[in-house]
Amino acid sequence: MSDFSRTRRTSWAIRRDKLATCGFYGLGALVMLLIFWLLFTILSKGLPGLDFSFLIRQPEEIDAGGGIGPVLFNSFYILLISLVISVPIGLGAGIYMAEYAPDNAFTGAMRICVEALSSVPSIVFGLLGLAIFAEYFGLGLTILGGGVSLALLNLPMLARVTEEAVRAVPKELREAGYALGLTKFYCILKIVLPVALPSIITGICLVAGRAFGESAVIILTAGLSTSGEMWDFNLVSPGETLAVHLWYVQSEAIVEDARQIADKSAAVLVIVVLLINLAFRLPLWWVKRGAGR
Repeated sequence: MSDFSRTRRTSWAIRRDKLATCGFYGLGALVMLLIFWLLFTILSKGLPGLDFSFLIRQPEEIDAGGGIGPVLFNSFYILLISLVISVPIGLGAGIYMAEYAPDNAFTGAMRICVEALSSVPSIVFGLLGLAIFAEYFGLGLTILGGGVSLALLNLPMLARVTEEAVRAVPKELREAGYALGLTKFYCILKIVLPVALPSIITGICLVAGRAFGESAVIILTAGLSTSGEMWDFNLVSPGETLAVHLWYVQSEAIVEDARQIADKSAAVLVIVVLLINLAFRLPLWWVKRGAGR
């Protein structure tokens, strides 16, 4: 190959690299603009009329001026129940699949099943929760049924994210721990999990945001009403959440200010999801900043 041909090919490769780089930057900017446009559209409609009293008032069925107090509390309560159940089980399942499970056909089939469950529509888990809690145990539509059903919905995704995060930890770190005389459990606890923690936190953020904004599961397992109390910790009370209330107000409510309530509820829902992600990520950011000093 002549020097001219080699130079021509090199210049063409450089141009393709620049074109690809510009294309990826353009796609990233387009996605960011779309996200900011959606956030601006939702928040600009809901934030101007939002005040603290709206967050603590009872919803109204007929009169104007209702709030979202009980449904907002139920949203956090059901989210807490689902995370308390799903996080330990999901982390344990992911660690087992990555570190302890033998590499055979049964384990491969198990992974396929977990991946399939991750893509199952949420309404299927709602029907499962309805069959178990409302029909088999006869509890009706309750906060407990909603929380457990959400935990079942989030378990497959959390287990897969944890497994992939643990598998991504370099083997050299494990071998260094074993060379120092660490046991397998202690090596996982002190070396593997701290390295995989950012990815695991990302998975928890995803399932927490999904659980907080879920509506299909809650409609079938927790219902479309509340007990009427602001702070109701009774697990067998009906548990309408903010996402369900938003759907109900937008589609079924007869109050004259239903549109304004829906806009403000949507703004609160978006803000809370953003705050959930921020609450999980701030400690990691703080630890990284301290480690970099």
